[in-house]
Amino acid sequence: MFISREEELNLLKERVESGKAEFIVIYGRRRIGKTALILELIRQYGGIYLLARETSEADNLKRFSERVAKYFDGDLLRKNPFQNWDAFFEYLYQKSGERVIVAIDEFPYLLKGNKALASILQEYWDLKLSKSKIFLIICGSSITMMEKLLGYKSPIYGRRTCQLKLKPMDFFSARKFLPRYPIEDSLRAYGILGGTPAYLLKFDDKKSIEENLLSYFRPDSFLYQDALFILREELNEPRNYFAIMEAIAKGCTSLGEIMNETVLDRFTVGKYLSVLIDLDLVRREVPITESWKSRKGRYYINDPYFAFWFRYVLPNVDLIETGQGDLLVKIVMEDFDQYLDGVFEDVTRQFLVRLNKESLLTPSFIKIGRWWHKGEEIDLVALNEHKKSVLFVEVRWKELSENETRKTIRKLMKKAQLVGLENWKEYYGLVGKRIRGKEKLRSEGWLVWDLKDFELLDREFNKEANSKE
Repeated sequence: MFISREEELNLLKERVESGKAEFIVIYGRRRIGKTALILELIRQYGGIYLLARETSEADNLKRFSERVAKYFDGDLLRKNPFQNWDAFFEYLYQKSGERVIVAIDEFPYLLKGNKALASILQEYWDLKLSKSKIFLIICGSSITMMEKLLGYKSPIYGRRTCQLKLKPMDFFSARKFLPRYPIEDSLRAYGILGGTPAYLLKFDDKKSIEENLLSYFRPDSFLYQDALFILREELNEPRNYFAIMEAIAKGCTSLGEIMNETVLDRFTVGKYLSVLIDLDLVRREVPITESWKSRKGRYYINDPYFAFWFRYVLPNVDLIETGQGDLLVKIVMEDFDQYLDGVFEDVTRQFLVRLNKESLLTPSFIKIGRWWHKGEEIDLVALNEHKKSVLFVEVRWKELSENETRKTIRKLMKKAQLVGLENWKEYYGLVGKRIRGKEKLRSEGWLVWDLKDFELLDREFNKEANSKE
């Protein structure tokens, strides 16, 4: 069953229906849903899906010949399979007088077998395929190799008509994979698994979070093993990368804190952080009122799956390997609410972005982020520089009484004066797991939301999407 990715699917469908020659590049980490997206497009429009393997060029050409011959009912091709890539692309060109979708998955494997393939594709695209009705997709999981393929020095640089870098789904899309969970458990599951479809499918929403963690914390578990697989595939020297990501997961977010925790020098930490950022494993943030060059940068693990894995799994590998997963579940649950503070803050940001996108938020904003200075922090600040309006928001992963909410917002109002946005229209808000007296607070002009509002927005958003379909 195809779940979410509606935006990406619709983008591809628009291009299919344009009738023009298209050269689409789709890439992203393994398990992210690239193949599912391509197969759904082919299910709706028809086409040829070709999966490259880490095998010989002759073997890949033979298998591709069988798939292509089956699609076009080509008896001659069955008897005389492609001997080289020129023959493959020439055949596709001869068949592309009508619209045909051809998707080549794990394209980098083919490049390993023949480094000239990118040049061959360039020549056929320039001279023939670009003048046909072909809809060509190349797809890959190695971010490093795919971005090199798209780079300035690559023969196919500038030929693509569209590129899609698939990223993990947001919380609201991810919770569709576990529909039986109440929203609080959905957020807990998201904090463990992030928005990667293959990971979400490993949880059973008929079981509790603790029961699912017991299955996770086993030596033979896919969830336990896959972080290592993904990182070792992308990183040449994983040891230092692991040390840096583990430090960030512990809460060491500044460059100095990471250096102290890892005992690595500034140059080494900076170099490795740059690679991790390029791979979307880590992100750098600065206070929202500062320029990107600010020295106040902080570093965060970008995906909850890896944040959870480095915080709880890597330091406790011995418990998993010795069959003591039940003990690790207890360790996690004792600390889990503290960990979820950060997850809830990121999900709140997604919530506010969705409200803003649907024109359901006053004030509207153009950018949103954190703010901090000399020990003072504000969880989220949303700015509209054109209208000179700002929304300050505190986020609390706890149940709040009406009185606690008032006190928190009063403290927020004092901190907001330190941001230095004089003569701006200021709004103040608070987001909690549950807020009692919410309607009364709203009647007084405060912007307050809790998980029930997240659920309501999600329900309305899905209803609107279904009606459009």
